[in-house]
Amino acid sequence: MPALPVAAARPIVLTAAERHRLKKAAWGHKTEHRARVRAQIVLRAARGRSNARIAVEVGVHVDTVRAWRGRFADLGLPGLADRKRPGRPVAFTALQVAQVKAQACQLPAGAGAPLSRWSCPELAREAVERGIAPFLAASTVRHWLDQDAIKPWQHRSWIFITDPDFLPKAARVLDLYARTLDGEPLGADEYVISADEKTSIQARCRCHPSLAPGQARAMRVNHTYGRGGALAYLAAYDVHQATVFGHCEPNTGIAPFMTLVAQVMSQEPYASAKRVFWIVDNGSSHRGKAAADRLVAAFPNAVLVHTPVHASWLNQVEIFFSVVQRKVVAPNDFTDLAQVGDRLRAFEDRYNATAQPFQWKFTTSDLDDLLARLDRHTADHPEESSVALAA
Repeated sequence: MPALPVAAARPIVLTAAERHRLKKAAWGHKTEHRARVRAQIVLRAARGRSNARIAVEVGVHVDTVRAWRGRFADLGLPGLADRKRPGRPVAFTALQVAQVKAQACQLPAGAGAPLSRWSCPELAREAVERGIAPFLAASTVRHWLDQDAIKPWQHRSWIFITDPDFLPKAARVLDLYARTLDGEPLGADEYVISADEKTSIQARCRCHPSLAPGQARAMRVNHTYGRGGALAYLAAYDVHQATVFGHCEPNTGIAPFMTLVAQVMSQEPYASAKRVFWIVDNGSSHRGKAAADRLVAAFPNAVLVHTPVHASWLNQVEIFFSVVQRKVVAPNDFTDLAQVGDRLRAFEDRYNATAQPFQWKFTTSDLDDLLARLDRHTADHPEESSVALAA
């Protein structure tokens, strides 16, 4: 039989702008593979090369070269884009999508589900049970929720302000951090101490020794351990000198806290200071006017300053405790409580040798802005504030 005629290759002529865009697509690092192949085919075709030679050089079938060469000859650069495909018909209506999203924005208790929070499989199951859709996959629900960044499986905790004197108490603490009080700067012989207790530091003796890290391997700590008891770590942090004073006690209470105060106030420069302000939270060891009177009776130049209720985040010693947790306590692997105490004391010396004051940036102006936002939120959601007050 006679051979079938082979169609002649379509001639390609490029403008300067087309050549620039095709070169950028053909050798760009971020160009997807299929766009790069198409651009290389057209560039080689513009040099007058045959379809068979281009197929060998690019590594595709000759029919692929012929197709994209013809598309460019007919349509130009827009011809190298994928054509729109009809796709699979829509299986769910916009109303069904909206109903599932609305369900995700409600607490499970409102739907009578014994869950603390929704997951995509649970939402799909709930939608089928409520008759929203006869069938629904968890992956479909996940895709719908991702469109509006709805993540019902996540949660954040918060608390209403219940202290009626929140503003003056917090403002006083922030002013002391800025070395002012009642609009007047603190003197050189006045100091600010932030103090608190870190409770229940356990001595967990791992049943097998911890393994040091290595190349592409993290440190390994055995999961099982023996309990060696727990102790409390009391610390006082000089806010402006970045100096820590601490000691360990079997328990917390008034006596251990007063021991910490005596540890600081019995040495210079605090013993002869004009005033030493002790910033504390409302824990039982130093709560209320009785604690302030007890402190003044023992050390007349000491002034107790309480943070507002549920506002321990204003106490800078909590930042130091977070450092202790990350660098000293976790992962917990101690043979006994004595080893815990020794390491904490050694870390105090190490910390005091190089420590710098914390860069505290929250000011009274920031506090005013925060309270203004809370007021606006309360005005927009009066039902939430009423529930909090009732509780």
